[in-house]
Amino acid sequence: QLQLVESGGGLVQPGGSLRLSCAASGRLLDYYAIAWFRQAPGREREGVSQIITIDGSSYYTDSVKGRFTISRDNAKNTVCLQMNSLNPEDPPIYYCAPRKTGWVPSLDGSLYTYWGQGIQVTVSS
Repeated sequence: QLQLVESGGGLVQPGGSLRLSCAASGRLLDYYAIAWFRQAPGREREGVSQIITIDGSSYYTDSVKGRFTISRDNAKNTVCLQMNSLNPEDPPIYYCAPRKTGWVPSLDGSLYTYWGQGIQVTVSS
């Protein structure tokens, strides 16, 4: 099972930026896609963005389009999420997750069988 470790979280002011990294213990190319999810206390986890490992094509949920950018480095087995224009309404816990197989992009959480430990992103002045 691929192990994932998120890093790069922290405190940022509204309108600020952070870059999250997801380091995988194995080859990204052994998986169809890697995605980022996020969660607010008491709320369900929601999909943020997905990247197809073989060609780098990306998919975003509407609320982050134009603000977030996902990227991957297959040589380093790392997926990053650049987050700009953060606001306090953005849920604070971010997870990365692998999707073993697939044919079409999807942020349906049921397609992802496990997640990293999560990392905190706090947007506050």
